[in-house]
Amino acid sequence: RKQGADVKYGLGSYYGSARDTAECARLAEEMGWDGLFIGDAVWCVDPMVSLAAAAMVTSRIRLGTMVIPMPLRRPWKVASESAALDNLSGGRLILGLGAGAVWMGWQGFPDEPTDTRTRVEMLEESIEILTLLWQGRPFDYDGRHHHLRLTKVDEQYYPPRPVQQPRIPIWIPGIWPREKSMQRVLRCDGLLPEKLGTDGAPGEVTVEDLRLMATFVRERRTATTPFDIVAQGRTGDLSPAEALDLTRTWGEAGATWWIEDLWEASADQVKDRIRQGPPAFA
Repeated sequence: RKQGADVKYGLGSYYGSARDTAECARLAEEMGWDGLFIGDAVWCVDPMVSLAAAAMVTSRIRLGTMVIPMPLRRPWKVASESAALDNLSGGRLILGLGAGAVWMGWQGFPDEPTDTRTRVEMLEESIEILTLLWQGRPFDYDGRHHHLRLTKVDEQYYPPRPVQQPRIPIWIPGIWPREKSMQRVLRCDGLLPEKLGTDGAPGEVTVEDLRLMATFVRERRTATTPFDIVAQGRTGDLSPAEALDLTRTWGEAGATWWIEDLWEASADQVKDRIRQGPPAFA
């Protein structure tokens, strides 16, 4: 099969109830989708609760977050929740993490950090801490924002390790062509592509952008564990042949996942799109 023929198909679903998320996941598995991803924000339906509900009614599809704003979360709390969810699902969790979108309600919580440098530092420390906590061994950690003394905690109180080892896959945004942002991606397991134009304003990621980002990762990443690159868009209004052609193009550029953009859709709209099924390679 040609490069790009192994793209997995997921759904980026709206911020709905846990019951709706579970129903969408069950339906998505039935219709042949490969994953269901839901968002998180400063004040919304808890994604871990929703994905736990989804895990109970599915057995195959991957379940994930896109993305948890780590400056708002204690990394040890996320570590225990995600390990529990990975065990519950039989090793199907993908953890999308980010520095957070301040415009998504942060103004209602003035104690939370909003400056970019602090948020990025907290994200980087959280990635390190999660990786260490999932190993289930004592360690000490001293960062700028987080300090841990696991050596002082009796191991009988440690939660079970995740099914997935050496860790639950972590996907984070990478902003092209920012070197520091892309270097951060290399320490993780997946890239959520973003782009800044020459004027510093966010831009739409093109196929060529993704190809350049995939080349950057391939040439610089030293880890040998699997790595995912995520493309997003909409195929619901396309013919099967058009949808297949579109997603194949992104796959040939380096994408390993196509996420159907349903972030703003209603529960009924999400279910209608799920029932159409994913594009399928012949």
